[in-house]
Amino acid sequence: MGGKHIGILGGTFNPIHNQHLYLAKCAYEQLALDRVILIPSGISYLKQGTNVLPSDIRYEMCMIAAKELPYVEVSDIEIKRSGNTYTRDTIQELLEADSEAVYCFIIGGDTLFMMDKWKDPEYIFKNCRIAVAARKDENDQTPEKIRQKISEYEEKYNASISILETEVSDLSSRMIRSLAAKGEDISSYVPAGVAGYIREKGLYR
Repeated sequence: MGGKHIGILGGTFNPIHNQHLYLAKCAYEQLALDRVILIPSGISYLKQGTNVLPSDIRYEMCMIAAKELPYVEVSDIEIKRSGNTYTRDTIQELLEADSEAVYCFIIGGDTLFMMDKWKDPEYIFKNCRIAVAARKDENDQTPEKIRQKISEYEEKYNASISILETEVSDLSSRMIRSLAAKGEDISSYVPAGVAGYIREKGLYR
């Protein structure tokens, strides 16, 4: 698998939804990736105290969502790790498994503005390309502010960052959890198999 260009799409995926998969598709096509890896988070230091389902359930939903997409796979690399989940450690572990791969970390515009506060951002920018998809209706994610932040990272970290051409919606896992809690139909927002899994398991009730 050496030399492959691989996208990394991480997240809590609580639950995974159609916007996540659309983002994976955009990155796969626009960046000529060989595949995209979904990586559900383990214990995120940013999500502690929130209502997050157990990692094995979130992983299973990702597996169901990826079944129909031949270029998408799912990794349990973070949920197997003890302690807090850090992107820096995930990238290091992936590179140790395949040092010739070129990894591209796929993020939303809000995440872009937080990356310099993560653990060891120098390592992340040195060892991973970044692809950004931003909501066009967010005041703090205007094209000008996005480009300004990219320029800052390029100068400070010698980062390699590209902007994805996407139509990012306001669909969120929080909204889906709220609908599921009320017993409402979520089939328009998540893959059919995921909707069935949530319904059968009575998740978010």
